[in-house]
Amino acid sequence: MKFGEKRGEVIRMDTYNMIDFNEKKGFICDMDGVIYHGNRVLPGVAEFIQWLHDENKEYLFLTNNSGYTPRELSQKLARMGLDVTEEHFYTSALATAAFLRDQAPGCSVFAIGEAGLLNALYDAGITMNDVNPDYVVVGEGRSYSLDTLTKATNLVWKGAKLIGANSDVSGPIENGIVPACRALVAPIEMATGTQAYFCGKPNPLMMRTGLRMLHCHSAEAVMVGDRMDTDVISGMESGMSTVLVLSGVSTRETIKTYAYRPSMVLNGVGDELHEHGHDEAEPGGDDNGIAQGALGTLRLAGPDVLGTQSGDGGEHGGGDQEKKADDLFHDAHGSRIRQPAPVGDDGDDEKADLD
Repeated sequence: MKFGEKRGEVIRMDTYNMIDFNEKKGFICDMDGVIYHGNRVLPGVAEFIQWLHDENKEYLFLTNNSGYTPRELSQKLARMGLDVTEEHFYTSALATAAFLRDQAPGCSVFAIGEAGLLNALYDAGITMNDVNPDYVVVGEGRSYSLDTLTKATNLVWKGAKLIGANSDVSGPIENGIVPACRALVAPIEMATGTQAYFCGKPNPLMMRTGLRMLHCHSAEAVMVGDRMDTDVISGMESGMSTVLVLSGVSTRETIKTYAYRPSMVLNGVGDELHEHGHDEAEPGGDDNGIAQGALGTLRLAGPDVLGTQSGDGGEHGGGDQEKKADDLFHDAHGSRIRQPAPVGDDGDDEKADLD
């Protein structure tokens, strides 16, 4: 299956940074806002996952959500009709447990979170302690309350070190947003004057683990996510190509507030906006307006980064549309930003350190 069969709007951030997805070996994808919202799978995701299988790509769903175990995530996708086995998931809960196991083997923690976090901690040989723990660990979960918040605050005030599973402030749900880990940790930080250490994206420890699991170099991998402040920066600083999808948290407007840019911006992982015919586009055709998209070769249909939609330029108008997009991007953002050089030799990358 070739994803050149579907073509839609692509916002190019750098003419020199177009990504040939057929040449990439590994894909690291966020989940919330990229694959689904709540219990609703997003358009085009099934086709994207099928393409990964058909092309024998290495892929990993790297999520900052600490509430689920890999098995639960696999079952959640199965209920949505997606077949992804549990070895394709790595969560901020697993990253947090691995960090504590390496830093303080056999330590004890007071944890606020769901099964995903608690199971990861137990599997790493970490015990629960609500009297004098070495660490207070906070993730997302329904166990968060004024009572647990007060307990955690006093334990940190008495000397326990504060750990956050991830630094997400909010996350997308079907009808809005939900406060995420960073927002839940903030009251403890403010009350105690202690700064938490966050283990999820964009922490380089989590990204290096992901690349090792894929068995590929950073230059051979793509990071796909919906957040500039976790997904894009973590991929960029790891030397990976980056794709921002606008189906989650970050928008065209918020992109402008950051000093860095993704390699490419798409409306969704499945190129969900428009289909401009079924004839397969030719790759690499800057002269006829063809850009490599997240699902193969996509036609550049939108001429600006501000969301103004244009018609399909036909087979001969694409080159002018690309030039307009480039000119508008230059006007708004100045000179082009090149992709950072890849780092590391085997996926265990020494990145320009900090989900």
